[in-house]
Amino acid sequence: MIRIDGAQGLDGAQGLGSSSPGPGDPETGITERDLASDISSLSAQNRRLVSTLQQAREQIVTLKNEIDRLAQPPSGFGIFIANNGDGSVDASVNGRKMRIVVGPDIDPTELEPGQELVLNESMNVVKALTFEKVGEIVMLKELLEDGERALVLGHSDEELVVRLADPLLKSSIRAGDSLLLDTRSGYVLERIPKSEVEELVLEEVPDIEYEDIGGLKGQIELIRDAVELPYLHPHLFAEHKLRPPKGILLYGPPGCGKTLIAKAVAHSLARKVAEASGQPGGRSYFLNIKGPELLNKYVGETERHIRLVFQRAREKASEGTPVIVFFDEMDSLFRTRGSGVSSDVENTIVPQLLSEIDGVEGLENVIVIGASNREDMIDPAILRPGRLDVKIKIERPDAEGARDIFSKYVTADLPLHADDLAENGNDPQATVDAMILRTVERMYAESDENRFLEVTYANGDKEILYFKDFNSGAMIQNIVDRAKKMAIKDLLDHSSRGIRIGHLLAACLDEFRENEDLPNTTNPDDWARISGKKGERIVFIRTLTHGKQGTEPGRSIDTVANTGQYL
Repeated sequence: MIRIDGAQGLDGAQGLGSSSPGPGDPETGITERDLASDISSLSAQNRRLVSTLQQAREQIVTLKNEIDRLAQPPSGFGIFIANNGDGSVDASVNGRKMRIVVGPDIDPTELEPGQELVLNESMNVVKALTFEKVGEIVMLKELLEDGERALVLGHSDEELVVRLADPLLKSSIRAGDSLLLDTRSGYVLERIPKSEVEELVLEEVPDIEYEDIGGLKGQIELIRDAVELPYLHPHLFAEHKLRPPKGILLYGPPGCGKTLIAKAVAHSLARKVAEASGQPGGRSYFLNIKGPELLNKYVGETERHIRLVFQRAREKASEGTPVIVFFDEMDSLFRTRGSGVSSDVENTIVPQLLSEIDGVEGLENVIVIGASNREDMIDPAILRPGRLDVKIKIERPDAEGARDIFSKYVTADLPLHADDLAENGNDPQATVDAMILRTVERMYAESDENRFLEVTYANGDKEILYFKDFNSGAMIQNIVDRAKKMAIKDLLDHSSRGIRIGHLLAACLDEFRENEDLPNTTNPDDWARISGKKGERIVFIRTLTHGKQGTEPGRSIDTVANTGQYL
Protein backbone atom coordinates (compact mmCIF):
# COMPACT_ATOMS: atom_id res chain seq x y z
CA MET A 1 0.00 0.00 0.00
CA ILE A 2 1.47 3.33 -1.04
CA ARG A 3 1.07 6.29 1.26
CA ILE A 4 1.22 9.80 -0.01
CA ASP A 5 1.40 12.63 2.43
CA GLY A 6 -0.48 15.88 2.01
CA ALA A 7 2.43 17.90 0.78
CA GLN A 8 3.34 15.45 -1.78
CA GLY A 9 -0.29 15.10 -2.87
CA LEU A 10 -0.67 18.81 -3.15
CA ASP A 11 2.56 19.15 -4.98
CA GLY A 12 1.58 16.32 -7.22
CA ALA A 13 -1.77 17.93 -7.94
CA GLN A 14 -0.08 21.18 -8.61
CA GLY A 15 2.31 19.41 -10.85
CA LEU A 16 -0.49 17.84 -12.78
CA GLY A 17 -2.28 21.14 -13.00
CA SER A 18 0.77 22.89 -14.23
CA SER A 19 1.38 20.24 -16.83
CA SER A 20 -2.20 20.47 -18.44
CA PRO A 21 -2.01 21.33 -22.08
CA GLY A 22 -2.48 24.91 -23.07
CA PRO A 23 -3.96 26.39 -26.15
CA GLY A 24 -0.85 25.49 -28.04
CA ASP A 25 0.61 22.62 -26.04
CA PRO A 26 2.93 20.84 -28.41
CA GLU A 27 3.24 17.78 -26.17
CA THR A 28 -0.40 16.52 -26.44
CA GLY A 29 -1.65 18.29 -29.57
CA ILE A 30 -5.14 18.81 -27.99
CA THR A 31 -6.71 22.24 -28.17
CA GLU A 32 -9.85 23.80 -26.70
CA ARG A 33 -11.30 23.89 -30.20
CA ASP A 34 -10.96 20.12 -30.46
CA LEU A 35 -12.72 19.67 -27.14
CA ALA A 36 -15.57 21.95 -28.20
CA SER A 37 -15.93 19.97 -31.42
CA ASP A 38 -16.07 16.70 -29.49
CA ILE A 39 -18.68 18.13 -27.15
CA SER A 40 -20.81 19.31 -30.10
CA SER A 41 -20.57 15.92 -31.78
CA LEU A 42 -21.54 14.11 -28.61
CA SER A 43 -24.46 16.50 -28.10
CA ALA A 44 -25.75 15.93 -31.65
CA GLN A 45 -25.43 12.18 -31.18
CA ASN A 46 -27.34 12.44 -27.93
CA ARG A 47 -30.15 14.37 -29.67
CA ARG A 48 -30.34 11.72 -32.37
CA LEU A 49 -30.61 9.02 -29.75
CA VAL A 50 -33.37 10.93 -27.99
CA SER A 51 -35.24 11.37 -31.30
CA THR A 52 -34.82 7.71 -32.16
CA LEU A 53 -36.10 6.67 -28.76
CA GLN A 54 -39.08 9.01 -29.13
CA GLN A 55 -39.91 7.61 -32.57
CA ALA A 56 -39.58 4.08 -31.27
CA ARG A 57 -41.89 4.95 -28.39
CA GLU A 58 -44.46 6.42 -30.82
CA GLN A 59 -44.25 3.35 -33.04
CA ILE A 60 -44.76 1.11 -30.05
CA VAL A 61 -47.82 3.13 -29.03
CA THR A 62 -49.17 3.02 -32.60
CA LEU A 63 -48.62 -0.71 -32.86
CA LYS A 64 -50.27 -1.21 -29.50
CA ASN A 65 -53.28 0.80 -30.63
CA GLU A 66 -53.41 -1.19 -33.86
CA ILE A 67 -53.24 -4.45 -31.93
CA ASP A 68 -55.99 -3.22 -29.62
CA ARG A 69 -58.08 -2.19 -32.64
CA LEU A 70 -57.61 -5.52 -34.36
CA ALA A 71 -58.42 -7.34 -31.15
CA GLN A 72 -61.77 -5.58 -30.81
CA PRO A 73 -64.86 -7.77 -31.30
CA PRO A 74 -66.91 -7.16 -34.48
CA SER A 75 -69.58 -4.43 -34.44
CA GLY A 76 -73.14 -5.14 -35.39
CA PHE A 77 -75.65 -3.07 -37.33
CA GLY A 78 -79.29 -2.36 -36.68
CA ILE A 79 -82.16 -0.28 -38.02
CA PHE A 80 -83.73 2.29 -35.70
CA ILE A 81 -87.47 1.82 -35.09
CA ALA A 82 -88.53 3.98 -32.12
CA ASN A 83 -87.19 5.94 -29.14
CA ASN A 84 -88.45 4.80 -25.74
CA GLY A 85 -87.50 8.00 -23.89
CA ASP A 86 -85.53 6.22 -21.14
CA GLY A 87 -82.16 6.01 -22.87
CA SER A 88 -83.12 2.91 -24.82
CA VAL A 89 -84.42 2.45 -28.34
CA ASP A 90 -86.16 -0.26 -30.32
CA ALA A 91 -84.17 -1.50 -33.29
CA SER A 92 -84.24 -4.30 -35.82
CA VAL A 93 -81.04 -6.35 -35.60
CA ASN A 94 -80.62 -9.12 -38.17
CA GLY A 95 -84.37 -9.36 -38.55
CA ARG A 96 -85.01 -9.46 -34.79
CA LYS A 97 -86.68 -6.63 -32.91
CA MET A 98 -84.56 -5.72 -29.86
CA ARG A 99 -84.56 -3.05 -27.15
CA ILE A 100 -81.02 -1.73 -26.75
CA VAL A 101 -79.25 1.03 -24.81
CA VAL A 102 -77.92 4.17 -26.47
CA GLY A 103 -74.34 5.29 -25.80
CA PRO A 104 -73.63 8.63 -24.10
CA ASP A 105 -72.46 10.22 -27.36
CA ILE A 106 -75.76 9.56 -29.16
CA ASP A 107 -78.89 11.68 -28.77
CA PRO A 108 -81.88 9.31 -29.22
CA THR A 109 -84.22 12.18 -30.11
CA GLU A 110 -82.20 12.89 -33.26
CA LEU A 111 -82.51 9.35 -34.61
CA GLU A 112 -84.92 8.86 -37.53
CA PRO A 113 -87.04 5.79 -38.35
CA GLY A 114 -85.17 3.54 -40.74
CA GLN A 115 -81.75 5.00 -39.90
CA GLU A 116 -78.85 2.57 -39.65
CA LEU A 117 -77.07 2.15 -36.27
CA VAL A 118 -73.68 0.73 -35.26
CA LEU A 119 -73.71 -1.55 -32.19
CA ASN A 120 -70.81 -2.70 -30.01
CA GLU A 121 -70.29 -6.20 -28.60
CA SER A 122 -72.72 -5.42 -25.79
CA MET A 123 -75.43 -4.42 -28.28
CA ASN A 124 -75.23 -0.76 -27.33
CA VAL A 125 -75.65 2.00 -29.91
CA VAL A 126 -72.29 3.67 -30.41
CA LYS A 127 -72.79 5.45 -33.74
CA ALA A 128 -75.59 6.61 -36.05
CA LEU A 129 -75.21 6.26 -39.82
CA THR A 130 -77.36 7.22 -42.81
CA PHE A 131 -79.97 5.03 -44.48
CA GLU A 132 -79.30 1.74 -46.23
CA LYS A 133 -78.63 2.06 -49.97
CA VAL A 134 -79.45 -1.44 -51.22
CA GLY A 135 -82.43 -3.76 -51.05
CA GLU A 136 -85.37 -5.08 -53.07
CA ILE A 137 -87.57 -3.06 -55.41
CA VAL A 138 -91.28 -3.14 -54.57
CA MET A 139 -94.23 -1.22 -55.97
CA LEU A 140 -96.43 0.91 -53.75
CA LYS A 141 -100.07 -0.17 -53.87
CA GLU A 142 -101.55 2.14 -51.26
CA LEU A 143 -100.76 4.07 -48.08
CA LEU A 144 -102.42 2.88 -44.89
CA GLU A 145 -104.52 5.15 -42.68
CA ASP A 146 -101.86 5.79 -40.03
CA GLY A 147 -99.60 7.34 -42.67
CA GLU A 148 -96.58 5.43 -41.34
CA ARG A 149 -97.16 2.14 -43.15
CA ALA A 150 -97.86 1.13 -46.72
CA LEU A 151 -99.11 -1.84 -48.71
CA VAL A 152 -96.63 -2.86 -51.40
CA LEU A 153 -96.32 -5.56 -54.05
CA GLY A 154 -93.20 -7.70 -54.11
CA HIS A 155 -91.42 -9.28 -57.07
CA SER A 156 -93.91 -12.15 -57.30
CA ASP A 157 -96.93 -9.90 -56.64
CA GLU A 158 -97.20 -10.91 -52.98
CA GLU A 159 -98.61 -8.15 -50.79
CA LEU A 160 -96.48 -6.83 -47.92
CA VAL A 161 -97.16 -4.29 -45.19
CA VAL A 162 -94.02 -2.22 -44.60
CA ARG A 163 -92.95 0.79 -42.55
CA LEU A 164 -92.05 4.10 -44.15
CA ALA A 165 -88.58 5.44 -43.39
CA ASP A 166 -88.21 9.08 -42.40
CA PRO A 167 -87.30 10.37 -45.92
CA LEU A 168 -90.54 8.90 -47.30
CA LEU A 169 -92.59 10.28 -44.42
CA LYS A 170 -91.42 13.75 -45.42
CA SER A 171 -91.97 13.29 -49.18
CA SER A 172 -94.97 12.69 -51.41
CA ILE A 173 -95.31 9.19 -52.82
CA ARG A 174 -98.13 7.76 -54.88
CA ALA A 175 -99.45 4.39 -55.93
CA GLY A 176 -97.30 2.82 -58.60
CA ASP A 177 -94.03 4.29 -57.32
CA SER A 178 -91.05 1.96 -57.04
CA LEU A 179 -89.62 1.84 -53.52
CA LEU A 180 -86.43 0.39 -52.00
CA LEU A 181 -87.26 -2.21 -49.33
CA ASP A 182 -84.92 -3.47 -46.60
CA THR A 183 -86.41 -6.94 -46.13
CA ARG A 184 -84.73 -7.55 -42.75
CA SER A 185 -86.18 -4.50 -41.04
CA GLY A 186 -89.37 -4.10 -43.08
CA TYR A 187 -88.64 -0.46 -43.94
CA VAL A 188 -89.03 1.11 -47.37
CA LEU A 189 -86.21 3.63 -47.53
CA GLU A 190 -86.48 5.70 -50.69
CA ARG A 191 -88.28 6.15 -53.99
CA ILE A 192 -86.45 4.68 -56.97
CA PRO A 193 -87.19 6.28 -60.36
CA LYS A 194 -87.91 3.49 -62.86
CA SER A 195 -86.61 4.47 -66.28
CA GLU A 196 -88.97 2.10 -68.09
CA VAL A 197 -91.92 4.20 -66.94
CA GLU A 198 -90.36 7.64 -66.43
CA GLU A 199 -88.92 7.75 -69.95
CA LEU A 200 -92.23 6.80 -71.49
CA VAL A 201 -94.18 9.51 -69.70
CA LEU A 202 -92.68 12.96 -70.18
CA GLU A 203 -94.42 15.47 -67.91
CA GLU A 204 -93.49 18.50 -69.93
CA VAL A 205 -95.15 21.80 -70.71
CA PRO A 206 -94.19 22.57 -74.33
CA ASP A 207 -93.35 26.10 -75.42
CA ILE A 208 -94.72 25.71 -78.96
CA GLU A 209 -97.46 28.14 -79.95
CA TYR A 210 -100.02 27.97 -82.74
CA GLU A 211 -98.17 30.82 -84.45
CA ASP A 212 -95.14 28.54 -84.83
CA ILE A 213 -97.13 26.10 -87.00
CA GLY A 214 -97.63 26.93 -90.65
CA GLY A 215 -100.14 25.75 -93.21
CA LEU A 216 -102.66 24.22 -90.77
CA LYS A 217 -104.97 27.10 -89.86
CA GLY A 218 -108.16 25.12 -90.50
CA GLN A 219 -107.05 22.13 -88.43
CA ILE A 220 -105.84 24.40 -85.62
CA GLU A 221 -109.25 26.08 -85.49
CA LEU A 222 -110.97 22.69 -85.21
CA ILE A 223 -108.77 21.48 -82.39
CA ARG A 224 -109.08 24.76 -80.49
CA ASP A 225 -112.86 24.45 -80.62
CA ALA A 226 -112.65 20.87 -79.38
CA VAL A 227 -110.16 21.43 -76.56
CA GLU A 228 -110.15 25.02 -75.38
CA LEU A 229 -113.85 25.88 -75.38
CA PRO A 230 -114.87 23.27 -72.75
CA TYR A 231 -112.14 24.50 -70.38
CA LEU A 232 -112.70 28.21 -70.90
CA HIS A 233 -116.52 28.15 -70.88
CA PRO A 234 -117.64 25.15 -68.82
CA HIS A 235 -120.83 26.93 -67.71
CA LEU A 236 -122.00 27.24 -71.32
CA PHE A 237 -121.44 23.54 -71.91
CA ALA A 238 -123.35 22.74 -68.73
CA GLU A 239 -126.17 25.09 -69.72
CA HIS A 240 -126.54 23.38 -73.10
CA LYS A 241 -126.02 19.93 -71.53
CA LEU A 242 -123.10 19.37 -73.87
CA ARG A 243 -120.42 16.90 -72.85
CA PRO A 244 -116.83 17.93 -73.65
CA PRO A 245 -114.97 15.56 -75.99
CA LYS A 246 -112.87 12.90 -74.30
CA GLY A 247 -110.37 12.47 -77.07
CA ILE A 248 -109.05 13.67 -80.41
CA LEU A 249 -107.45 11.71 -83.24
CA LEU A 250 -104.95 13.49 -85.47
CA TYR A 251 -104.25 11.44 -88.56
CA GLY A 252 -102.47 12.04 -91.81
CA PRO A 253 -99.16 11.54 -93.62
CA PRO A 254 -95.85 11.66 -91.71
CA GLY A 255 -94.13 14.96 -91.09
CA CYS A 256 -97.19 17.19 -91.43
CA GLY A 257 -97.41 18.56 -87.88
CA LYS A 258 -99.53 16.16 -85.82
CA THR A 259 -97.14 16.18 -82.85
CA LEU A 260 -96.58 19.93 -83.14
CA ILE A 261 -100.32 20.60 -82.93
CA ALA A 262 -100.67 18.42 -79.84
CA LYS A 263 -97.86 20.32 -78.09
CA ALA A 264 -99.28 23.68 -79.12
CA VAL A 265 -102.64 22.65 -77.64
CA ALA A 266 -101.02 22.09 -74.23
CA HIS A 267 -99.21 25.43 -74.34
CA SER A 268 -102.24 27.40 -75.51
CA LEU A 269 -104.52 25.71 -72.99
CA ALA A 270 -102.20 26.62 -70.12
CA ARG A 271 -102.10 30.24 -71.23
CA LYS A 272 -105.86 30.51 -71.70
CA VAL A 273 -106.61 28.88 -68.34
CA ALA A 274 -104.17 31.28 -66.65
CA GLU A 275 -105.87 34.26 -68.28
CA ALA A 276 -109.33 33.04 -67.33
CA SER A 277 -108.38 32.40 -63.70
CA GLY A 278 -106.28 35.53 -63.36
CA GLN A 279 -103.30 33.51 -62.14
CA PRO A 280 -100.16 34.18 -64.19
CA GLY A 281 -98.59 30.93 -63.01
CA GLY A 282 -101.20 28.71 -64.68
CA ARG A 283 -99.86 25.65 -66.45
CA SER A 284 -100.91 22.43 -68.12
CA TYR A 285 -99.30 19.02 -68.39
CA PHE A 286 -98.43 17.18 -71.58
CA LEU A 287 -97.92 13.45 -71.01
CA ASN A 288 -96.10 12.24 -74.11
CA ILE A 289 -96.52 8.47 -74.41
CA LYS A 290 -94.02 6.79 -76.72
CA GLY A 291 -96.19 4.08 -78.19
CA PRO A 292 -93.71 1.42 -79.39
CA GLU A 293 -91.60 1.64 -76.22
CA LEU A 294 -94.66 1.08 -74.05
CA LEU A 295 -94.91 -2.50 -75.31
CA ASN A 296 -93.39 -5.09 -72.99
CA LYS A 297 -92.76 -8.77 -73.56
CA TYR A 298 -94.12 -9.71 -70.12
CA VAL A 299 -97.83 -10.41 -69.89
CA GLY A 300 -99.72 -7.58 -68.22
CA GLU A 301 -96.83 -5.10 -68.11
CA THR A 302 -98.09 -2.94 -70.97
CA GLU A 303 -101.54 -2.78 -69.39
CA ARG A 304 -99.96 -1.81 -66.06
CA HIS A 305 -98.07 1.02 -67.75
CA ILE A 306 -101.29 2.29 -69.32
CA ARG A 307 -102.98 2.26 -65.92
CA LEU A 308 -100.08 4.21 -64.43
CA VAL A 309 -100.28 6.78 -67.22
CA PHE A 310 -103.94 7.53 -66.57
CA GLN A 311 -103.46 7.38 -62.82
CA ARG A 312 -100.77 10.05 -63.10
CA ALA A 313 -102.99 12.10 -65.39
CA ARG A 314 -105.84 11.98 -62.84
CA GLU A 315 -103.48 13.07 -60.06
CA LYS A 316 -102.38 16.12 -62.04
CA ALA A 317 -105.93 16.91 -63.15
CA SER A 318 -107.26 16.70 -59.59
CA GLU A 319 -105.38 19.92 -58.87
CA GLY A 320 -107.53 21.69 -61.47
CA THR A 321 -104.77 21.62 -64.06
CA PRO A 322 -105.65 20.51 -67.61
CA VAL A 323 -103.76 17.38 -68.64
CA ILE A 324 -103.23 16.15 -72.20
CA VAL A 325 -102.33 12.48 -72.67
CA PHE A 326 -100.69 12.22 -76.09
CA PHE A 327 -100.26 8.80 -77.72
CA ASP A 328 -97.84 9.13 -80.63
CA GLU A 329 -97.92 6.37 -83.26
CA MET A 330 -101.22 5.17 -81.81
CA ASP A 331 -101.57 2.39 -84.38
CA SER A 332 -98.54 0.62 -82.89
CA LEU A 333 -100.35 0.14 -79.57
CA PHE A 334 -104.05 -0.10 -80.27
CA ARG A 335 -104.38 -2.16 -83.41
CA THR A 336 -107.61 -3.82 -84.46
CA ARG A 337 -108.12 -6.86 -82.27
CA GLY A 338 -107.53 -10.14 -84.05
CA SER A 339 -105.24 -8.59 -86.67
CA GLY A 340 -102.00 -9.80 -85.07
CA VAL A 341 -100.05 -12.47 -86.94
CA SER A 342 -97.82 -13.77 -84.17
CA SER A 343 -99.15 -11.98 -81.09
CA ASP A 344 -102.51 -11.30 -79.47
CA VAL A 345 -101.23 -8.46 -77.30
CA GLU A 346 -103.75 -6.00 -78.75
CA ASN A 347 -106.58 -8.15 -77.38
CA THR A 348 -105.79 -6.93 -73.85
CA ILE A 349 -104.22 -3.52 -74.51
CA VAL A 350 -107.24 -2.13 -76.37
CA PRO A 351 -109.75 -3.08 -73.62
CA GLN A 352 -107.43 -1.52 -71.03
CA LEU A 353 -107.50 1.83 -72.84
CA LEU A 354 -111.26 1.60 -73.31
CA SER A 355 -111.77 0.94 -69.60
CA GLU A 356 -109.58 3.93 -68.71
CA ILE A 357 -111.54 6.25 -71.00
CA ASP A 358 -115.00 4.91 -70.10
CA GLY A 359 -114.24 3.68 -66.58
CA VAL A 360 -115.97 4.52 -63.33
CA GLU A 361 -113.19 6.98 -62.50
CA GLY A 362 -113.92 10.04 -64.59
CA LEU A 363 -111.35 11.84 -66.71
CA GLU A 364 -112.13 15.32 -65.45
CA ASN A 365 -109.70 17.86 -66.97
CA VAL A 366 -108.02 15.06 -68.95
CA ILE A 367 -108.14 14.82 -72.73
CA VAL A 368 -106.62 12.07 -74.85
CA ILE A 369 -104.97 12.97 -78.15
CA GLY A 370 -103.81 10.25 -80.51
CA ALA A 371 -101.64 10.65 -83.59
CA SER A 372 -101.26 8.10 -86.37
CA ASN A 373 -100.50 7.83 -90.07
CA ARG A 374 -102.34 4.49 -90.29
CA GLU A 375 -105.71 5.25 -88.72
CA ASP A 376 -107.18 2.30 -90.64
CA MET A 377 -105.22 -0.05 -88.34
CA ILE A 378 -106.59 1.38 -85.06
CA ASP A 379 -109.33 -0.65 -83.41
CA PRO A 380 -112.77 0.76 -84.34
CA ALA A 381 -113.92 0.63 -80.71
CA ILE A 382 -111.41 3.37 -79.88
CA LEU A 383 -112.49 5.58 -82.76
CA ARG A 384 -116.21 5.54 -82.04
CA PRO A 385 -117.95 8.68 -80.73
CA GLY A 386 -117.69 8.99 -76.97
CA ARG A 387 -114.02 8.01 -76.92
CA LEU A 388 -112.01 9.77 -79.60
CA ASP A 389 -114.87 12.09 -80.52
CA VAL A 390 -113.04 14.50 -82.81
CA LYS A 391 -111.09 13.24 -85.80
CA ILE A 392 -108.95 15.78 -87.61
CA LYS A 393 -107.04 14.96 -90.78
CA ILE A 394 -103.72 16.74 -91.14
CA GLU A 395 -103.34 17.15 -94.89
CA ARG A 396 -100.18 17.68 -96.86
CA PRO A 397 -99.60 21.39 -97.40
CA ASP A 398 -100.74 23.01 -100.64
CA ALA A 399 -98.86 25.89 -102.24
CA GLU A 400 -100.33 28.46 -99.87
CA GLY A 401 -99.60 26.26 -96.86
CA ALA A 402 -96.05 25.69 -98.10
CA ARG A 403 -95.47 29.46 -98.30
CA ASP A 404 -96.73 29.79 -94.75
CA ILE A 405 -94.38 27.03 -93.55
CA PHE A 406 -91.42 28.52 -95.42
CA SER A 407 -92.09 31.87 -93.72
CA LYS A 408 -91.49 30.21 -90.32
CA TYR A 409 -87.97 29.14 -91.32
CA VAL A 410 -86.84 31.76 -93.89
CA THR A 411 -87.05 35.08 -92.06
CA ALA A 412 -85.79 38.60 -92.71
CA ASP A 413 -83.28 38.44 -89.85
CA LEU A 414 -81.23 35.76 -91.63
CA PRO A 415 -78.07 36.79 -93.54
CA LEU A 416 -79.21 37.34 -97.15
CA HIS A 417 -76.94 37.64 -100.18
CA ALA A 418 -76.26 41.16 -101.43
CA ASP A 419 -77.28 40.32 -105.03
CA ASP A 420 -80.70 39.04 -103.96
CA LEU A 421 -81.18 42.08 -101.74
CA ALA A 422 -80.27 44.39 -104.63
CA GLU A 423 -82.86 42.71 -106.87
CA ASN A 424 -85.56 43.54 -104.32
CA GLY A 425 -84.68 47.11 -103.46
CA ASN A 426 -82.49 46.13 -100.47
CA ASP A 427 -85.64 45.23 -98.55
CA PRO A 428 -84.97 42.06 -96.48
CA GLN A 429 -88.67 41.17 -96.12
CA ALA A 430 -89.35 41.64 -99.83
CA THR A 431 -86.29 39.53 -100.61
CA VAL A 432 -87.50 36.74 -98.32
CA ASP A 433 -90.99 36.84 -99.86
CA ALA A 434 -89.54 36.62 -103.37
CA MET A 435 -87.29 33.70 -102.42
CA ILE A 436 -90.20 31.81 -100.85
CA LEU A 437 -92.45 32.47 -103.86
CA ARG A 438 -89.91 31.18 -106.40
CA THR A 439 -89.11 28.13 -104.28
CA VAL A 440 -92.77 27.17 -103.88
CA GLU A 441 -93.39 27.66 -107.61
CA ARG A 442 -90.48 25.31 -108.31
CA MET A 443 -91.76 22.70 -105.86
CA TYR A 444 -95.40 22.74 -107.01
CA ALA A 445 -94.89 23.03 -110.76
CA GLU A 446 -96.44 20.09 -112.65
CA SER A 447 -93.50 19.89 -115.02
CA ASP A 448 -91.66 16.88 -116.38
CA GLU A 449 -88.76 17.42 -114.01
CA ASN A 450 -91.16 17.20 -111.04
CA ARG A 451 -92.79 13.95 -112.12
CA PHE A 452 -92.23 11.33 -109.45
CA LEU A 453 -94.40 8.21 -109.80
CA GLU A 454 -96.81 6.50 -112.12
CA VAL A 455 -99.34 4.41 -110.22
CA THR A 456 -101.76 1.89 -111.68
CA TYR A 457 -105.00 1.22 -109.82
CA ALA A 458 -106.94 -2.02 -109.65
CA ASN A 459 -109.49 -0.75 -112.19
CA GLY A 460 -106.73 -0.09 -114.73
CA ASP A 461 -106.56 3.69 -114.34
CA LYS A 462 -103.15 5.32 -114.23
CA GLU A 463 -102.11 8.51 -112.49
CA ILE A 464 -98.96 10.61 -112.50
CA LEU A 465 -97.89 11.80 -109.06
CA TYR A 466 -95.56 14.76 -108.64
CA PHE A 467 -93.18 15.64 -105.86
CA LYS A 468 -95.71 18.15 -104.55
CA ASP A 469 -98.04 15.25 -103.77
CA PHE A 470 -95.53 14.06 -101.15
CA ASN A 471 -94.48 17.39 -99.70
CA SER A 472 -94.64 17.92 -95.94
CA GLY A 473 -93.67 20.44 -93.32
CA ALA A 474 -90.72 18.27 -92.32
CA MET A 475 -89.50 18.22 -95.93
CA ILE A 476 -89.75 22.02 -96.15
CA GLN A 477 -87.73 22.40 -92.96
CA ASN A 478 -85.13 20.04 -94.38
CA ILE A 479 -84.93 22.07 -97.61
CA VAL A 480 -84.32 25.28 -95.66
CA ASP A 481 -81.65 23.56 -93.54
CA ARG A 482 -79.90 22.37 -96.71
CA ALA A 483 -79.96 25.89 -98.15
CA LYS A 484 -78.47 27.33 -94.95
CA LYS A 485 -75.72 24.73 -95.02
CA MET A 486 -74.94 25.64 -98.65
CA ALA A 487 -74.71 29.32 -97.67
CA ILE A 488 -72.26 28.49 -94.89
CA LYS A 489 -70.08 26.44 -97.26
CA ASP A 490 -70.07 29.29 -99.82
CA LEU A 491 -68.99 31.69 -97.10
CA LEU A 492 -66.13 29.43 -96.04
CA ASP A 493 -64.98 28.52 -99.56
CA HIS A 494 -65.66 31.68 -101.57
CA SER A 495 -66.27 34.39 -98.93
CA SER A 496 -69.76 34.82 -100.38
CA ARG A 497 -71.99 35.75 -97.48
CA GLY A 498 -75.74 35.21 -97.27
CA ILE A 499 -78.50 32.89 -98.42
CA ARG A 500 -79.46 33.04 -102.10
CA ILE A 501 -82.48 31.88 -104.03
CA GLY A 502 -80.11 29.51 -105.81
CA HIS A 503 -79.41 27.78 -102.51
CA LEU A 504 -83.11 27.10 -101.94
CA LEU A 505 -83.67 25.82 -105.49
CA ALA A 506 -80.62 23.57 -105.28
CA ALA A 507 -81.79 22.30 -101.90
CA CYS A 508 -85.18 21.42 -103.46
CA LEU A 509 -83.47 19.41 -106.17
CA ASP A 510 -81.27 17.57 -103.66
CA GLU A 511 -84.27 16.77 -101.47
CA PHE A 512 -86.22 15.40 -104.44
CA ARG A 513 -83.29 13.24 -105.52
CA GLU A 514 -82.93 11.77 -102.05
CA ASN A 515 -86.58 10.74 -102.10
CA GLU A 516 -86.38 8.99 -105.47
CA ASP A 517 -85.66 5.56 -104.00
CA LEU A 518 -87.97 5.83 -100.99
CA PRO A 519 -91.27 4.59 -102.48
CA ASN A 520 -91.93 1.02 -101.38
CA THR A 521 -92.52 -0.95 -104.56
CA THR A 522 -92.71 -4.21 -102.61
CA ASN A 523 -96.12 -3.36 -101.21
CA PRO A 524 -97.26 -0.13 -102.87
CA ASP A 525 -100.76 -0.27 -101.40
CA ASP A 526 -99.49 -0.12 -97.81
CA TRP A 527 -96.96 2.55 -98.79
CA ALA A 528 -99.71 4.61 -100.39
CA ARG A 529 -101.79 4.42 -97.19
CA ILE A 530 -98.93 5.75 -95.09
CA SER A 531 -98.15 8.46 -97.65
CA GLY A 532 -101.72 9.67 -97.65
CA LYS A 533 -102.82 8.42 -101.08
CA LYS A 534 -105.99 6.45 -100.40
CA GLY A 535 -108.92 5.29 -102.45
CA GLU A 536 -108.63 2.69 -105.20
CA ARG A 537 -106.18 -0.11 -104.49
CA ILE A 538 -102.80 0.35 -106.15
CA VAL A 539 -101.48 -2.71 -107.99
CA PHE A 540 -98.52 -1.27 -109.89
CA ILE A 541 -96.06 1.52 -109.23
CA ARG A 542 -93.22 2.92 -111.35
CA THR A 543 -90.77 5.70 -110.62
CA LEU A 544 -90.47 8.47 -113.20
CA THR A 545 -87.35 10.26 -112.00
CA HIS A 546 -84.90 11.43 -114.64
CA GLY A 547 -81.99 9.31 -113.58
CA LYS A 548 -84.00 6.10 -113.77
CA GLN A 549 -86.69 6.72 -116.37
CA GLY A 550 -87.23 3.52 -118.25
CA THR A 551 -84.87 1.52 -116.06
CA GLU A 552 -87.24 0.98 -113.11
CA PRO A 553 -89.83 -1.53 -114.32
CA GLY A 554 -92.02 -1.22 -111.21
CA ARG A 555 -93.61 -4.12 -109.43
CA SER A 556 -97.08 -5.61 -109.43
CA ILE A 557 -98.84 -7.03 -106.38
CA ASP A 558 -100.48 -10.44 -106.32
CA THR A 559 -103.34 -10.89 -103.89
CA VAL A 560 -103.06 -14.06 -101.80
CA ALA A 561 -106.40 -15.40 -100.56
CA ASN A 562 -105.48 -16.77 -97.13
CA THR A 563 -101.96 -16.79 -95.79
CA GLY A 564 -102.81 -18.38 -92.45
CA GLN A 565 -100.60 -17.79 -89.44
CA TYR A 566 -96.90 -17.28 -89.98
CA LEU A 567 -94.58 -18.68 -87.36
